[in-house]
Amino acid sequence: MNDSEKMRIRLTIADGIYPMTINRKDEELYRKAATMINEKVNMYRERVAGGKREDYIVMVAFEFAFELVTRHWENDTQPYQKKLDELTRELEERLRDEHDNQPM
Repeated sequence: MNDSEKMRIRLTIADGIYPMTINRKDEELYRKAATMINEKVNMYRERVAGGKREDYIVMVAFEFAFELVTRHWENDTQPYQKKLDELTRELEERLRDEHDNQPM
């Protein structure tokens, strides 16, 4: 990434200010991610009053990590599902052929 593609931004996340150097084209994504984190932190602040800032951040991190793992797991099963569908069709065809070829 050359200097013209870079930019410095400051994001406020959970009451902390974080300066970052990012790819200019990704600015909107960074800001959206910060907004999502702040919304979740505020949600946990309302639900669990009196907690520490770090606790809210951990809960948000866990929620996002769980979502990521869930999506990854769902994507990992797709190739197996395709193979299972293929084998099921093959088995059904063989059973149908076997049934059709039985003497009455």
